Amino acid sequence: MNFGLVARVLGNLLLIEGAVLTIPLGMSWYCRERSAVLGFLLSMGIMGLLGLFLSNIPVKSQRLKAREAISIVTLGWVVVSLFAALPMVLSGAVPSFADAFFEAVSGLTTTGASALRNIESLPKGILLWRSLLHWLGGMGILVLTLAILPTLGVVGFQVFKAESPGPAPDKFTPRIAATSKILYTIYGLLTLIILAAVRAAGVSWFESFILAFGTVGTGGFGIHSDSLAGWSGNNQLIFTLAGAMLLAGVNFSLYYDLFKGRWKQVFSNTELRWYLAIMALSVLGISLNLYGRVYGSVGETVKQAWFHVSSVMTTTGYATTDFDLWPSFSKGVLFLLMFVGASAGSTSGSVKVVRLVVWAKVVKREISRVLHPQAAKPVIINGRVMPAEVVQGVVSFLLLYFAVFALGSLVISLEGLDLLSSMSAVAATLGNIGVGLGAVGPKPGFAGLSSASKLFLSFLMLLGRLELFTMLAVMSPRFWRE
Repeated sequence: MNFGLVARVLGNLLLIEGAVLTIPLGMSWYCRERSAVLGFLLSMGIMGLLGLFLSNIPVKSQRLKAREAISIVTLGWVVVSLFAALPMVLSGAVPSFADAFFEAVSGLTTTGASALRNIESLPKGILLWRSLLHWLGGMGILVLTLAILPTLGVVGFQVFKAESPGPAPDKFTPRIAATSKILYTIYGLLTLIILAAVRAAGVSWFESFILAFGTVGTGGFGIHSDSLAGWSGNNQLIFTLAGAMLLAGVNFSLYYDLFKGRWKQVFSNTELRWYLAIMALSVLGISLNLYGRVYGSVGETVKQAWFHVSSVMTTTGYATTDFDLWPSFSKGVLFLLMFVGASAGSTSGSVKVVRLVVWAKVVKREISRVLHPQAAKPVIINGRVMPAEVVQGVVSFLLLYFAVFALGSLVISLEGLDLLSSMSAVAATLGNIGVGLGAVGPKPGFAGLSSASKLFLSFLMLLGRLELFTMLAVMSPRFWRE
């Protein structure tokens, strides 16, 4: 293991993170938030000193092998999350380190779950930092899933290489750096479009930035403890965000295909069609269940149904009402959507639609084999045969995902929560969704949990964001042996 190279990259990450702190520092300086300014300056100093030390450690070789790359990816997310919590603690805005770490991890992994009771009381600089973490985390996720991890052959990401027009590294350009620039451009343009649309809906510039960062990064942090309940009457904003979340859940490589004029390739994409179909059917089902029972008008029913289906399925986690009070059928649909997610190659979390499509085709193939044992039926996605190792990787991922979900639910139940609350807490964090049901629903959030549970759920956020295998590989003793 080339520890020097790993340390150098982590040091550079800390230097970049410290430099980014100048943005919320400027906001706190402008708003004369002295404690926040001090917290940001101290954090920048710590990150700068440690970052300079690590970035100057001698290295054996500049060659980056798979094991070093996986170490950098996993340790990078953990280290950046730890230091992202510093400004919240040092400013006094979030005295508990467990709460601050939970917020930082939730921001960077674009989960959007909050452990804070009174978000409105936070300094504006801290509010901006929380949401900026969404934007930075979403960008990092895109580069990881579309440019870096597929080149390492990580099992959990093999499906991306096989999908067409999937986010394979050579889909855009043969170089990771060039691919990243294209992703940054698409991501930045979508951010600006959402920002302008939200601002046009009558939202202040400050909150427009907060909502734009949270939407394009499918994060969900806001500046109010009740999420977007205060904006529920603003139909223009709610429909705008519902549509924006839908767009953010699309495979970002498809936007590049649109730019290149490959329209047929985009609209024939298997995952995109399933993504839109699942969302449409879910909206229809919930609308029929809510109309006349909860809402009296068709318009309000469709608005609330579409917004929350889009929010949960794309793992954004915004809420305009306490949907925990909805009928059981509607809550059941939202709970199932927590295990669907949006598209591969987007900033969303959870399982991803393409994996479920592959799983469904595998089930269909096995049923066919009962009738025709000798028939050879490959799994085909977008006209391409999925390699056997990719199919195996998808099935392994799903088995591991639900095993972690089941074990995690048992662990959280030790908190004294009921089974539904425990299950939704794990589903909301492992899937990077941010909002659950019961004791962790839209209204109470995660503030009532113990510090131990918050740290455990923070671990699940990172585990889910890194698609399980990568982080579990680093945790294995065998990984560190020569």
